[in-house]
Amino acid sequence: MATGFKIAEPLEYHRSFLKENCRPDGRELSEFRTTTLNVGSISTADGSALVKIGNTTIICGIKAELANPTAEAPGKGYIVPNVDLPPLCSSRFRPGPPGEQAQAASQFIADVIESSEVIKAEDLCVDRGKLCWVLYCDIMCLDYDGNILDACIIALLAALKNTQLPEVTVNKETCSPEVNLEKRQRLHIHKHPASASFCVFDDSILIVDPTAEEESLSTAHLTVVTDEGGRLCSVHKPGGTSLSGEKLQECINRATARQREIHKLIDKVLDSVKTMK
Repeated sequence: MATGFKIAEPLEYHRSFLKENCRPDGRELSEFRTTTLNVGSISTADGSALVKIGNTTIICGIKAELANPTAEAPGKGYIVPNVDLPPLCSSRFRPGPPGEQAQAASQFIADVIESSEVIKAEDLCVDRGKLCWVLYCDIMCLDYDGNILDACIIALLAALKNTQLPEVTVNKETCSPEVNLEKRQRLHIHKHPASASFCVFDDSILIVDPTAEEESLSTAHLTVVTDEGGRLCSVHKPGGTSLSGEKLQECINRATARQREIHKLIDKVLDSVKTMK
C-alpha cells in the first residue's frame, strides 16, 4: 500500500512524514546523510578526492599546468573548476554538452572559490608576468541522489588539500621553466569553506541535505557556505519561495555546525593517509 501511495501521490507521501518531523529515509529534518571521504584515489592527478553523501557520489581530480598569467593579473595564477553531470550518474542527464544544472554548479563552485579565498591566486604565481600555475579542477558526479553542491565543495576542498605541486625554477639563461618532479609542495589552503543545502516544503518546512526526490518536490532550494571563522561566504538561492530572516538564520547556524564537521572529517582522512605513507 505504502509503495502505491508513494508513486501515486509523492508529495502527500512526503508530507505524511514531515508532519511527524521525520523523512521517508528515517532521518530527522536537520540531519545529513552519512558522509564518507577518500583522498588520492586518482593516481594520474596532482590531487584527488572521492566523496559520498548518502548515495550521491562525487569525484574531483586536480591537474596543474604551467601557463602565462593574464595581462590584467600578472602576479596571479588561476583555478578553473568544471562540474560534469554525465548520463551514467542519473537517467535525468543526457549525453552532449553540459546542461543547465552542470553549468550552474560550475559557476557556483567558481564563485565559492573566489568569495571564500580558499586559495590565494597570488600563491599560484611562479614568475610575475611570465609564469603561473593553472589548477584544472574536474568534478564529476558518479551517482546522483540530490545535494550535489555540498558534495562538490567537500570533494574540491579535500582534493586541493591533497594536491602537491612540483618545484619550478626559471632558467635565467634560457628563460624556460625547469620542473623538478622529485620535489613537491602542498598548496597553501587559506580557508576551509563548506556548505549546507536545504529544501523548503510547503513554503515553511526546512529540510537539510535533500535527496533527488525531495529536491524535485520542494518549493525552494538554498545553499549556505561558511568558513571556519563562521564567515558567510555565499548564499545561493535559485528562485522559489522566499524565506523569513528567522529561517535563513536557522540555515546559517546549521551550515556553521556542518562546516566544523566537514573540516574535522577532511583533516582526519588526510592524517590517516599521511600515517599510511
